Amino acid sequence: MCGIICGIAQRNIVPILLEGLKRLEYRGYDSAGLAVINHQEIQRKREVGKVIGLEKLLDADPIAGNIGIAHTRWATHGIPSTANAHPHICGNKVAVVHNGIIENHELLKTEQLKYGHDFTSQTDTEVIVHEIFDAMKAADGLVAAVKQTVKKLEGAYALGIMSVDNPDVLVACRKGSPLVIGVGIGEYFIASDVAAMLPVTQRFIFLEEGDIAAISCNKLIIYDAGDRIVSRPIKESTLTADAVEKGEYRHYMLKEIYEQPFAISETLEGRFINNRLQENSFGHNASHVFDNIKAIQIIACGTSYHAGLVARYWFEELACVPCNVEVASEFRYRNPVLIADTLIITISQSGETADTLAALQEAKRLGAKYSLAICNVPESSLVRASDLVLMTRAGPEIGVASTKAFTTQLVVLMMLVIAIGRRFQLTDQAEQKITADLFSLPRKIEKILLLNDEIKVLAELFSEKHHALFLGRGTHYPIAMEGALKLKEISYIHAEAYPAGELKHGPLALIDADMPVIIVAPNNSLLEKLKSNMQEVSARGGQLIVFMDETIVSTSDGLYIIKVPQIENEMSAIAYTIPLQLLAYHVAVLKGTDVDQPRNLAKSVTVE
Repeated sequence: MCGIICGIAQRNIVPILLEGLKRLEYRGYDSAGLAVINHQEIQRKREVGKVIGLEKLLDADPIAGNIGIAHTRWATHGIPSTANAHPHICGNKVAVVHNGIIENHELLKTEQLKYGHDFTSQTDTEVIVHEIFDAMKAADGLVAAVKQTVKKLEGAYALGIMSVDNPDVLVACRKGSPLVIGVGIGEYFIASDVAAMLPVTQRFIFLEEGDIAAISCNKLIIYDAGDRIVSRPIKESTLTADAVEKGEYRHYMLKEIYEQPFAISETLEGRFINNRLQENSFGHNASHVFDNIKAIQIIACGTSYHAGLVARYWFEELACVPCNVEVASEFRYRNPVLIADTLIITISQSGETADTLAALQEAKRLGAKYSLAICNVPESSLVRASDLVLMTRAGPEIGVASTKAFTTQLVVLMMLVIAIGRRFQLTDQAEQKITADLFSLPRKIEKILLLNDEIKVLAELFSEKHHALFLGRGTHYPIAMEGALKLKEISYIHAEAYPAGELKHGPLALIDADMPVIIVAPNNSLLEKLKSNMQEVSARGGQLIVFMDETIVSTSDGLYIIKVPQIENEMSAIAYTIPLQLLAYHVAVLKGTDVDQPRNLAKSVTVE
C-alpha cells in the first residue's frame, strides 16, 4: 500500500497525477512514482521520500501522456528504495500500481523465475506485472489478461494497470483494498481515496469486491466477481478540494483538533427530534435489531479500539448491557465465543481497516446475526458490509493521528447507548440528561481549546524526555491510553498508559524524576482513589502533570496542574481527550517531527 491515483484523458495527465499524489500524502508513505504511455513507450519516474522529490525529477526531465498511473508506497515487502517504488513494469509493455499484499507472491515468483523473468525489486507487486505480461501473449487484450491474472492472486489488492499494446485502456481491479473511479467529462480517474480526485471531479463510482473495470476516455465497463457486466451507481460528493486544505493552521492535526466542536455538532444534527434520539438514524430496521440483542461485541483497532473501551463502561454502567471489546486482529485469530443475539459493533475512521473487516467476516461466520458500523467514510467497505450504520460526519481527517474522528466516534457510541439502553435499564430521566449533555458538549470543548497556550508552555517540559506514563481511572483509563498513543505516534516519545490502581503492581518501578506522569483527574467518584495514586508518584520523586477539574482544590506540592473547565458526568471522557491531543501536538512540534505524516505509519491500514 498506500496511495493510488491513475487517469485516462484527452489532456496531459501528469499534473493531475502529481496533484493527486500530494493529496494522498496524509496516508503516510516512503516513496512515490508515476508512469505514462507516450509514443508506444512507458515512461516512468520514481523517487524515495516525499512527492516533492518526484516533482523535482519531473521538472528536470518532463514526461507527458494521456494515460498514466501513480502511487505513494508504504513499505510492506522490501525496504524503501527507488527499485521498490511503484509503478512496476515488465518488458516495457505493462505497468502496474498496487495497494495490498499478495500472499502467494513467493510461489508465483518461483514459477516466473523458471520462465526467465528478471526481478528488479523485493516487492510482492512485481509478480503481478510479470503475470499480466505472460497472460497477454495468449489473451485477447489487456482486460482478458488481467482477468486471467487475478484468478491466480491470493490476498488483497487494488490495482491500476496499463499496457502499450492497449494504450487507450486503463484497467482497475479491487479485492480487499478500496478503489474508486472518478467520472469526468470525456475522462476517468481511479484512486484509493476520493480526496485525490477532488480537483477534477466530484462524481464517483465505488467498486465492489472482485470488480474489474475497463476504462477508456468515453467508455466504462465494469465486470463483477462472476465476470458479468454490471452497473455501479454514480455518487455525487459534497466535498470540495478546499475541504482538505490546512487553511490558517500550521498542520492538519491542529486544524482537526479545533474542528471538533463543529464536527460533534454535525454528528448530532438531525438525529434528534424534540430532544429525543431517532433510532432510524442507525438504519430502517434498527429498532427491530435493538429489540432482539442480548449483548454487545465491539471490534476495532488503534484509536477506534480506545473509543470502544470507553463505550464498554457506558454500556454496562448506564444501560446494564453486557459488552466486550477486542482488538480486531486478536478477535479474528482466536476462537471467540459469542453470546446468542450479540450485536457486533465495528469502529473505523476509514471503513477500510483490513483487520476490522476480517473480524466482522469472522463474527458473521460464527453466526452473528446483527452488525453495526461506526465510520467516517460513506460507501466504504465496512459500511457496505454492515446491517446498520451511523456515520460520524467528522469530515475529512488528513492527519495520521486521529483526533476529531475519535471524539465523534465517542459521541455516536453514546447515542447508541441511549438507543439500546432504552431496552434495558436506562431511564427516561437519564436519557434526557445524557441528551442535554451531548448538545452542550461543543460549547464546553470550545472552552477547553482556550487552554492551548498554557499546554504549549507545558510541552516544553517534554523537549528532552524519552518516556512518559499516563494514568486514569474508569472511563478515563482508555482516555489515558489514547493520550499515550497520540504522544508516541507523533513525537516518538515512548509512552504507556495504565489504570491508576495498577501502579503498585509494577509501573511504580519506573517512577523517577525524569519520568513525566500525566494524570487525567475529573471531579468524579474515583477522585479520592486517584489522589492516593498521585501521592504514590509524588513520594517517589515523580514529575506529576495533572489535567484537573477546575473545581478541585489541591494542596499538594510538586504538581504541574492544568485546570480543565468543569465537566461532570460521562461527557468528561470525551472532553479530557482534547488537552491530551494538544499536548501531543505541541510536544511533536518542539521535537521537530512530521506531525501530519509520522514515520512508519499510514492513515488507513488496508493490509495486515
